[in-house]
Amino acid sequence: MAAEIDGPRLEPRSRGPARQLVVFLHGYGADGNDLIEIGRMWQDLLPDAAFVSPHAPRPCGQAPMGREWFPLTFREANERWKGVNSAAPVLDRFLDSELKRRNLPANAMALVGFSQGTMMALHVGLRRAVAPRAIVGYSGIFVLPDGGAPETVKDDIRARPPVLLLHGSEDDLIPAQALFLATRGLDALAIPVEWHMAYGVGHGIDPEGLRHGGEFLARRFRAG
Repeated sequence: MAAEIDGPRLEPRSRGPARQLVVFLHGYGADGNDLIEIGRMWQDLLPDAAFVSPHAPRPCGQAPMGREWFPLTFREANERWKGVNSAAPVLDRFLDSELKRRNLPANAMALVGFSQGTMMALHVGLRRAVAPRAIVGYSGIFVLPDGGAPETVKDDIRARPPVLLLHGSEDDLIPAQALFLATRGLDALAIPVEWHMAYGVGHGIDPEGLRHGGEFLARRFRAG
């Protein structure tokens, strides 16, 4: 069994009990500290939200001080597909425990991923028994079995939350084309998806992308 996970948290700005939970899932070679500051930037938009950013379960093979949700060697067939499936149970348990910690229903949670964290957010979020309120994915991939069409996973999909995908046009690690492949794949599975291309941005999140993500979550939580 993979090691259980934990990471930094932020309490709601409203100072009352959390009414929403936003979970950040960091990228390959980073850790939970990498994204938790986004929570501070979003507290005005989401004053009743608690934020948590767990460290991925494995030491990173390419960044000794960082963590990984699963290994990336780019040599093994179906590496990403095997990876998201192997890491899913420990993330699912963490989400359940964090909702219990906050005494919140499962639909009061949103997932926000970056890069490998986006892969995990989409894989786990679309398979939850109760749909998250929303998923925001930066600079990531909607992982499918190698060579597989979206329809190959349709029987796995249990939840269809609204999704916002954002990507930098100059991303040299995960090409911007991944954004359009993901949006088409989600659309084929009847998952509502919006997207934003950040022109001139590489593998990262710019202020405009942060604004889009925070406003998207605020709208989705209000709609609930």
